[in-house]
Amino acid sequence: MNKTWLVIFFSVLIWSGIHPKDYLTWLLETAPAMLAFIVLIATRSRFQLTKLVYGLILVHSIVLMIGGHYTYAEVPLFDWLKNVLDLERNNYDKVGHFAQGFVPAIIAREIIIRNHVVKNTHWLNFFVICICLAISACYELIEWWVAIVSKEAAEAFLGTQGYVWDTQSDMAYALLGAVAALLSLSHIHDKYISELIARSEG
Repeated sequence: MNKTWLVIFFSVLIWSGIHPKDYLTWLLETAPAMLAFIVLIATRSRFQLTKLVYGLILVHSIVLMIGGHYTYAEVPLFDWLKNVLDLERNNYDKVGHFAQGFVPAIIAREIIIRNHVVKNTHWLNFFVICICLAISACYELIEWWVAIVSKEAAEAFLGTQGYVWDTQSDMAYALLGAVAALLSLSHIHDKYISELIARSEG
C-alpha cells in the first residue's frame, strides 16, 4: 500500500461522495471499503500483505465506491449494456458480488498460508471457499437488516430490481468469484508470498 494506492483510493472515494444518488446508500455501500482501509492501516506494521492483495483490495474498493455513487441498479455503463444486450436488469451488482468472492478468496488464502493454518492444498481451497461463502451470507443478512430498519434506502441498497432470486444469485456469483480467484491466481499468489517472506527475512 504505497502513495499511488492511497491517491487512487481517496480520489475515487471523494468522487463517489460528490452528489451521489443517495447519501445513506453511499455510506452503506462504501463503508466496507473505508473499514478495510482502517484495518489495513492498523495491521500494516504487524502483518503486511502482498502487493497482489493490496491491489485487489483497491480494485474491490473502487467497485464499491462506484456502486455507492450511482447505486448498483443505476451504473450508467451497465444501463447501456442492459439496452444493447436487451437484458432485464442492470447487472453491476453481480460484478460487486463476484468481487466479493474473488478478492476475499486471495486475502483468506494469504492469511491461512502465512499463518500455517492448513498445509494441504485441497483443504486450503475448501476453507477459502467456505470463508468466502460465509462472508457473502453475512452480507446478505446485513442487507436484510438494513432493508427492515431503513425502508427508504432498502431498494437502492439491495438493488434487487424485482428479481426474486437476487439473494441466491448474489451468493452464487461470490462462489464463482472465489473459485475463479483460486484457479487463476494461486500460482502467482504463491510467488508474491515467497517474495514478501524473502524481503522480511533479508
